[in-house]
Amino acid sequence: MTSPETGPAPSEAAPQSPEESPAEAPAPERPAPAATVTGPGRSRRGEPRTYDFRRPTKLSREHVRVLQIAQEGFARQATTILTTFLRAGARMELVGIEQFSYDDYLATLPNPVFITTFTLEPLAGKGLLAYPLDMAMAIVDHMLGGSGRAQQPNRPMTAMESSITNHLLGRLLDEFAASFASITEIQPAFNGIEYNPQLAQAASGSDTVMVASFAMAVGAREGEATLVLPFSSFAQALNNAASPQLSETALAKRKRAAEALTERLNLVPVDVSVRFSPLSVSSADLLSLAVGDVLLLRHPPDAPLEVTTNDVTFAYAIASNHRRRLAAAIVPTPYAAAKDTA
Repeated sequence: MTSPETGPAPSEAAPQSPEESPAEAPAPERPAPAATVTGPGRSRRGEPRTYDFRRPTKLSREHVRVLQIAQEGFARQATTILTTFLRAGARMELVGIEQFSYDDYLATLPNPVFITTFTLEPLAGKGLLAYPLDMAMAIVDHMLGGSGRAQQPNRPMTAMESSITNHLLGRLLDEFAASFASITEIQPAFNGIEYNPQLAQAASGSDTVMVASFAMAVGAREGEATLVLPFSSFAQALNNAASPQLSETALAKRKRAAEALTERLNLVPVDVSVRFSPLSVSSADLLSLAVGDVLLLRHPPDAPLEVTTNDVTFAYAIASNHRRRLAAAIVPTPYAAAKDTA
């Protein structure tokens, strides 16, 4: 959505006619607001966000809160590791957590960019960590004793540069696993490095991914780093972590309520019927019934009656009487009925 262009302000206010007062001047037309959603991270006023109704938001506020705690912990540990390894000022700070389709996320990345993918054993899927290529080259420069201030080459890393970077990435993945231990136990393992976003096959194009954005700084260089995780792999773990933990008092109260409910269920009155075997008749016969007609029940004279509730047969009985009242005496289930049930 683009805002309408505005021309330069006039140097003089247009004179008003006596017939037209300021209250009667027509209000300028405003464009209708577009349907927008704000990401669960830092709010950005005035920036509309695209919302695809075919892919509804799956990240709830509870999920974001749990992820935010874990990602902030990872950012703090990553800052410590970068500062220690590079012996220079470094910083990683969580900016926000958003939901994307994987294709939409790849469209936000420049080309080339430094991308590393990693597995999430025992969970399915892969994760992805991306940050600017010049920052990745500056990190190697720092680790080799340089200042990192020189112009960095815009090319893929050599085998030596990749080996040096992999050592740092291994430490970052260890801290990532430790930060997510409160959500689920994972053992991330380095998978590979890519520089073209379209070649980073971490997920299918339509898969929903969770993207955590970080403000990253190494020395005088600043950029944005993103950590991408598949939503489907973490969905159950997020639901478990987001559910509130009940105290012992709350658990005892819930147990007493369940016991009271079970006790009261035993006192609920239930309508019970004793009937002959159901009979099927045609609509014509049913409509032609008249006083004096006889319906053949086809119930064997030696067969017990059915004891039912809500059209479910749960026992059998024979007609009897008790203190001058008609009664039904419960009898064992007939063999044929027991065989049909089995």
